[in-house]
Amino acid sequence: MAGKGMDDTERKRIRDGRLRKEHEEADEKKPASIKNSIDMEFVLIPAGEFQTGSEHSNRRSIHKVIVTKPFYLGKYPVTQREWKALIDNDPSCFEGDELPVECVSWYDVQEFVKSLNTREGTDRYRLPSGAEWEYACRAGTTTKYSFGDAESELGEYAWYYENSEHRTHPAGQKKPNPWGLYDMHGNVWEWCQDKYHKTHQAAPADRSARVAGNISGLVLRGGGWVNYAGKCRSACRSSFHPNYGYYSLGFRLLRSV
Repeated sequence: MAGKGMDDTERKRIRDGRLRKEHEEADEKKPASIKNSIDMEFVLIPAGEFQTGSEHSNRRSIHKVIVTKPFYLGKYPVTQREWKALIDNDPSCFEGDELPVECVSWYDVQEFVKSLNTREGTDRYRLPSGAEWEYACRAGTTTKYSFGDAESELGEYAWYYENSEHRTHPAGQKKPNPWGLYDMHGNVWEWCQDKYHKTHQAAPADRSARVAGNISGLVLRGGGWVNYAGKCRSACRSSFHPNYGYYSLGFRLLRSV
């Protein structure tokens, strides 16, 4: 008889191994990238873990973050072409269909998300949490940037203060990170779903967005064309009031699996 003589620990180990294999096989069947009804492309981000810290703490505060579920993330920041496919205006300061949409407030982005979900009859689209964004940006790396530690190489991957000529640039012109995501460093800051906290204490265990607390600022990630290299690091966070937009502030979307 199968399992005869096994103790509970051994049975649990076998069961967990079987479940893990089933999950891995299910993940392998998911497409590596998908396109939606307005031709936005999304890249499959696998479940996993990474280490992060705080902009306001020392190195010893670095801790592990576990992302328990895979998700799709926009291959590029949302462009003005994609924005105009759903919203009857273009708030951007720099005009061009393939430029990232900018000057959008957090609440403007929520209207875009609502319109896209309604169009496709789903509730899968949203902004990423700050943890999900950083995990996807790092793409398995532990360095300052997704390509390494050398600021001298940033210009190959990002539009930032040193090379941007004081404006945004079409999405996808620079090199992608190891998971095929473009413009994760520079071009435009990207809205996340979370309220901004200085530290990672009391963050949700599942690394979902931190929405509790009497805090007005929302998390921004990635740095923009106006910033020096330090603001474009994978771990760098900033914040902005959700009622307002800015000419170096855009977003990319997450689509749940």
